Parts: sequence; structure tokens; C-alpha cells
Amino acid sequence: GGPRRLLLVSNSTLHGGGYLGHCQQHIKSFLGEKVKRVLFVPYALHDRDAYARTAREKFESLGYGLDSIHESCDPVEAVRKSEAIFIGGGNTFRLLKALYDNSLIPEIRKRVLEDGIPYMGSSAGTNVATVSINTTNDMPIVYPPSLQALGLVPFNINPHYLDPDVKSTHMGETREERIRQYHEEPDTPPVLGLREGAMLLVEGDKATLQGVTGARLFLRGKKPTEHEPGTDFSFLLIDSNSLTL
Repeated sequence: GGPRRLLLVSNSTLHGGGYLGHCQQHIKSFLGEKVKRVLFVPYALHDRDAYARTAREKFESLGYGLDSIHESCDPVEAVRKSEAIFIGGGNTFRLLKALYDNSLIPEIRKRVLEDGIPYMGSSAGTNVATVSINTTNDMPIVYPPSLQALGLVPFNINPHYLDPDVKSTHMGETREERIRQYHEEPDTPPVLGLREGAMLLVEGDKATLQGVTGARLFLRGKKPTEHEPGTDFSFLLIDSNSLTL
């Protein structure tokens, strides 16, 4: 066993770069030399074969073998044998439903929180690592049995966080307004808005903002705050109820 180790990335592709290109050095230092093979979960996209090929090509270029869980006849056993887990982006509702359908929620939690294997998520894979998918940007194209997710951290994340465009004539709600609406509900945990290019590294009880862009933190009943790469977010790993008003 060991402490939880998570790399929660806002997005898989950053403008001007290839798949996971902007965070490949982070991936290498996160997985290190002990991990030889990564278990990939492609459930967020419809074409799982093509998705697995893309991920395999990238991870092999970094020196890691990759097995896709959709190619396994026993997904639960695949999780139990995995050295590291990577859940990719796509539609968060589709992803979470597949995790429930394949009875993987308790298995992944056990491997990550009790056995200490590394967990990496990008976009939808980051969403499902949190308390719930209530703060995803996706359309509910399928109906998971619950919005509760893996709960590897005690707060929520909004990947691809967008700041309001002051020049825009769009009259729809901003991302900030939507998160505020979420916090109008009782007992809602903090939400970390991760801009594209940002990621959160969690090692045991320490959480650090990494990447090239900042993040915006929303606590229920408080004004949102702005944070630069390098920020220590370890306080978010304590019981989130103590952070609300």
C-alpha cells in the first residue's frame, strides 16, 4: 500500500500540441520507472478501439505499455491487476455509466486509495475522480445510476474552466454563474476550476497546482479566488464541509 497518487489534468490536448503533449513530462515524472504498464479506460468515447490506439501510441512513446480495459473479458480483474490507471476524456455521463455498469467504482477506489497505485485522469477522467459529476460541462447523453463518482478527493473539479469573455455578446450563463448555482444547493463541496493547460498533482495529503495556466477556486458562500501554478491546495483534501460557510 501507499498514499494516494493522482494526476488530474484539465484537458487531453492543448491548442498547438498533440495528444497529452503539454503534460507528457508530468506523466513521466508521475508514473516514474516502477510502472511498466498502464490500464487505460476509454469509456468516455464511443469508438473505444480508436481511442485506445491513440493512447497506446502516446504512452509507448513515453516508455510505457498500455492495456485498454475494453479489450479485457473481465474489467474488474483488469483493475485488480493494474499497475496504474488512466481514464481519458470524452463524455462524462457516458464514462460514469460505464464505470457503474462494469462494477468498477469500488474496485478503482480500492486500488487507488488502499493499494496506492497511480491514477491519472484527463477531462472526463478528472471529473469522475472527484465527489460527483455535478460540475461537468457535458450533456447528459446517457443516464448513470448516480452522479456520485469515485471520490478520490473530497471536492469537485470543473475541467476546461473558461473565464467570461468581456467582448462576447453571448447572453448565456458563464461558467462561474453555473458553479454558483451549484453552490446554492446545500452541502455542496468546493469546486476547482482548472483552466486548459492546468493540472492538479495529489500525493498523499499534499495537492499542488501544476501546468502553465492558473485555476479558480469556488467555495460555497465565498467569493471565488484566483490561483497560480505552484499553489498548495492541500487544504482541499481535508473534509470540505469545514471550508464552507
